[in-house]
Amino acid sequence: MSWEKVKLGDLLARKKDLVTIENDKDYKLVTIKLYHNGVKLREVKKGSEIGQSKMAQVSAGDFVLSGIDARNGAFGIVPDELEDAVISNDFWCLDVDEERIDKHFFYFLTTTPFFDHICKQASDGTTQRIRLQAQKFFNYTIELPPITEQIKILKKLQSIKSSSESLLTELTHQQSLLTRLRQSILQEAVQGQLTTQWRQANPTQEPASELLRRIQAEKAKVKKEKQLPPVNAEEMPFELPEGWVWCRLGDVADMSRGRFSIRPRNDPRYFGGKYPFIQIGSLDEKGSIVTEFEQTLNEDGRKASKMFPKGTIVIAIVGGTIANIGVLGIDMCFTDSMVGITPNKFYNQDFILNFLRYKQPEIKKEAYQMAGQPNIKIPTLANLVLPLPPLPEQAAIVAQVERLLGLVGQLEAEASGQRVQAEGLLQAALREAMG
Repeated sequence: MSWEKVKLGDLLARKKDLVTIENDKDYKLVTIKLYHNGVKLREVKKGSEIGQSKMAQVSAGDFVLSGIDARNGAFGIVPDELEDAVISNDFWCLDVDEERIDKHFFYFLTTTPFFDHICKQASDGTTQRIRLQAQKFFNYTIELPPITEQIKILKKLQSIKSSSESLLTELTHQQSLLTRLRQSILQEAVQGQLTTQWRQANPTQEPASELLRRIQAEKAKVKKEKQLPPVNAEEMPFELPEGWVWCRLGDVADMSRGRFSIRPRNDPRYFGGKYPFIQIGSLDEKGSIVTEFEQTLNEDGRKASKMFPKGTIVIAIVGGTIANIGVLGIDMCFTDSMVGITPNKFYNQDFILNFLRYKQPEIKKEAYQMAGQPNIKIPTLANLVLPLPPLPEQAAIVAQVERLLGLVGQLEAEASGQRVQAEGLLQAALREAMG
């Protein structure tokens, strides 16, 4: 037998087992999660609280979808614990004509992008009221193989899906290991373990205590700052290599907050000029170089803000991406939700960057809640305990970190490519199977 073109309405029918809602009876109400996350219990309500006289009843094993969110993967199978639950008219319960389409074959198709595409194509309406249109949905035409071939295709697709899921699980585990490896490299860097041989080959370096003295003398020339407390023994998590010194990040680094806080972000009084302006979304967890920008400030905007030089390390101090980092690839302005650490001849900027990468978990942990968002104050950053090496050794540490993180980056790129291939396996097999 050959494949035939059929409308979904020839294979599926909307089932409505209506029940009269009784005021003093308890009813299980369902919710259908987006993006294939299943059918769940929303709540149990008394009939008097439901507000509708009739609703449809579903059984375990029924296929249901949300007319409003089917285009976003809101459909699935009713689990055993929701036997006899009730649904409103916004939810559809579909019966399958098992003489023409194998039920398990259809259910499998609903877990794939194939069914997502159908629901998107059959959804229509205004921006706020887009929903699945019955006529479009049931008139949608697919090519359907005979039931015997459906069962063969199903077994093949299930096998491919299982292999794909196993591969994705392994790749997720690999990514977790690579993330831990990154942190381990940064930890060994700030502890001086990456440069043990370098110190043996360069035993006569000026101690970092002299470097710190010069930094503080230079900072005093520029402006008088409040003295930070000395690092006490309880704050020293490990023993320093010879020639290193404990201090605080604020003893060394020049940091200041972005000054621009004007809203809305597209105010024509300040935007639309030549000065690059970035928001907090330009930063990431790895401290990537930032050269792209979506907005610019005009001359008035620049005066209301502050231009930070190329090479400035920028760290997020507000919101869900708190502690994310970036390095300015060009001169830029940014919002007051970020702090900039500007380059200085007395310390290696990339060493400070790697230190902040290492400290990201601690910075996130130190965040406090304000107006429902996590926040970090500049004094919290300034008080971070910094193991400071001599300046030449800072450069040697940076070189080692770049080499090792470069290798980790290659492994991450390979894993990412394998993930894309694994995620595409089922879709490619489905396209091949369904013609």
